[in-house]
Amino acid sequence: MPFQLPRGLSFTWFGHSTFLVTTPQGKRILFDPFLTGNPSTPADKKDPGPVDLILVTHGHGDHIGDLVPVAQKTGAPIVAIPEIVGYLKKKGIDSGKLIPVNKGGTVHPEGIGIAVTMTTAFHSGGIQDGDQTIYGGEPAGFVVTLEDGFAFYNAGDTCVFSDMGLIAELYQPRLALLPIGDCYTMGPKEAARAAKFLTTVEAIIPMHYGTFPVLTGTPEALRAELAKIGSATEVLAMTPGQTLGG
Repeated sequence: MPFQLPRGLSFTWFGHSTFLVTTPQGKRILFDPFLTGNPSTPADKKDPGPVDLILVTHGHGDHIGDLVPVAQKTGAPIVAIPEIVGYLKKKGIDSGKLIPVNKGGTVHPEGIGIAVTMTTAFHSGGIQDGDQTIYGGEPAGFVVTLEDGFAFYNAGDTCVFSDMGLIAELYQPRLALLPIGDCYTMGPKEAARAAKFLTTVEAIIPMHYGTFPVLTGTPEALRAELAKIGSATEVLAMTPGQTLGG
């Protein structure tokens, strides 16, 4: 039976790794805002609209390029690793809007009705600030658990690692957002192996591909790799600007 999102849950992809998730309770959660400089983002999607919460996986410009202006415009609280929180304070973001968390920790942002758990990821994470590169802490992923218990996993930028099996065991996500572009993250072959480790995941939304020529992985290649290893995990390929569910 094809994978079905819970009623009222939707994912809008802005291209690359930027997603707006709307919960069944109507809360709008934005991941890694990279919009104005994102060549994949449709012209009518450069503004995400109202946002209730922002989750940041790491400090690279293709993930936080619009973080400060979106935070200032929406007033949304931000969940991030402490080093990024410190950077945002220096950029004038109200400390009362910043929710620091580290790997293995879980926070419950007030009024949102979800649990947010930070997981590990293997990548780099320097923040480009003018002509300086600032230490941005370690890259991360997130598991988001909704009020009804449905959980999804955003792996962030990462290679495949066997402890993804522990993420499945501990948090039981049924959906995973996985990078497939290759070069800077895992490609389709590695993402297929990730699906094998993520034993509770029924479907994958691919991300971090096609934005730039170097990101050569494709959903079709992921499907082929999954078939090679006998995985029945479904691939929910999206086009930038598209919304699934709702």
